[in-house]
Amino acid sequence: MNKKRIVVLDTETTGISSLGLPHTNHRIIEIGAVEIINRRFTGNNFHVYIQPNRLIDTAAFKIHGISNNFLLDKPSFKDISDTFLKYINGSELVIHNASFDVGFINQELEILKNNINIEKIDTICSIIDTLKIARKLFPGKKNTLDALCKRYKINKSQRNLHSAIIDANLLGRLYLLMTGGQESMFFDNKNNNKNFFQKIKHSVVTTKTLKILNSTQKEILLHKEYLKYMEKNSICLWNKFFHKS
Repeated sequence: MNKKRIVVLDTETTGISSLGLPHTNHRIIEIGAVEIINRRFTGNNFHVYIQPNRLIDTAAFKIHGISNNFLLDKPSFKDISDTFLKYINGSELVIHNASFDVGFINQELEILKNNINIEKIDTICSIIDTLKIARKLFPGKKNTLDALCKRYKINKSQRNLHSAIIDANLLGRLYLLMTGGQESMFFDNKNNNKNFFQKIKHSVVTTKTLKILNSTQKEILLHKEYLKYMEKNSICLWNKFFHKS
């Protein structure tokens, strides 16, 4: 049986451009990835810090807390590229706001284009964007990693700062919850309520004909006597909505 292999990935960078998009002036400094096979965490994770050969923006440092001094003795992306690409090859790559991380990774591959044969990661694995999934499940709501962890009651106490490996683990748990068939239990809007009850309705399907138990003549007479009593002493909705017999 073929095992479905998912790699949940996150990155930290030296910063972002003013448009919030990957830019040649910024580089990846951390990659964190966790492996899920058949919806189970395997423990076969990938985690590395990377020397970007440029300084980290102050704003970015406040987000992830990774310093320039900490990265001085770390390998370059070129040094880890083979191991990284082999790790993600052929997997379903799950990323939150995938365009950001994929853009940075593809940029690193572009820099190494004379040394490797892979130009873009979507040529060796498929990409799943959990932000798009979250927006479909919770339209109009905040769908950051923090907001989703709170919504799904996932403990994120270790996440004092952004960390690629911690965030990848959190995202892996979120992805399993968001794709596990339980989304409609979170009644955030009328559509979710409607979908939930439709699922219940469609799930009540019998595989064989139900046995019909007809009332006995004695039970019918007792029922009629009780309806007369109800009609005399209270309100009888049965006779209001159904024909008297």
